[in-house]
Amino acid sequence: MALIRPSALLHWPSPLHTPSPNTTTRALHRLHAPTLRTPRPTPFVPDVPTFLTLIGRNLASHASKIPSWEALFTLSSLQLREAGVEPARARRYLLWWRERFRNGITGIGGELGEVRDGVAELRIVEVESRRKGDRQAMLGKGAGMRRVVVNVPATVALPVDLSKAAVEEGEKGEVGRVEVEGAQIVSGVRILAANAIAGTGVEAVKGHQGVARLRVQSGLWEERRGHKVDGGERRKEEVRYKRRAQERKMAR
Repeated sequence: MALIRPSALLHWPSPLHTPSPNTTTRALHRLHAPTLRTPRPTPFVPDVPTFLTLIGRNLASHASKIPSWEALFTLSSLQLREAGVEPARARRYLLWWRERFRNGITGIGGELGEVRDGVAELRIVEVESRRKGDRQAMLGKGAGMRRVVVNVPATVALPVDLSKAAVEEGEKGEVGRVEVEGAQIVSGVRILAANAIAGTGVEAVKGHQGVARLRVQSGLWEERRGHKVDGGERRKEEVRYKRRAQERKMAR
């Protein structure tokens, strides 16, 4: 049997490089990644600036960096960074809210259909109810009825000039008389003291009981950031230990 010299081993062909299973799997995932669905704008959220204004955290200042509604729901985190959306936590927050909106999760007013110039009018009305607690008549409601808050075409909730125009356009010239049949019940609000509507961002309309307005405003849907206590979770024990040591030192 012939012996192989050690120098000959240097000229042996190197083994072929085969990609790891994990690398192949990641490539296949990217290849078959589902196409992201772009949700339709809503009357309360018709465009990119309005969406960024509602979610707050000063993201409205980046509205010019996102060219269209479709781009808002298709740009990746890297593309947002290249466009100048900084810092990273702002991009994460935007992507988080983007996915919520894509899945039909919105803040107050996001589902409203009767919106004009960013203002929605809310009214307290009585509707038929089959619940046992509503069978008897009570102060402020009739028998078999319950009081709910609905969204109606804006009239008195609009600024003065627009309110006059809305009344002139309608068939009825009396302010405050609206058609509530089939009106949309509003979620996220409650009735207080029989004639007041309460909720985040809800404003009462002076001179009209049971009427309120909800308008687009900065941070209406904002999720507030928490604040660190004693240096946060990672440094809490260290900070508190040093504080106790300092207190013992000062007490001597």
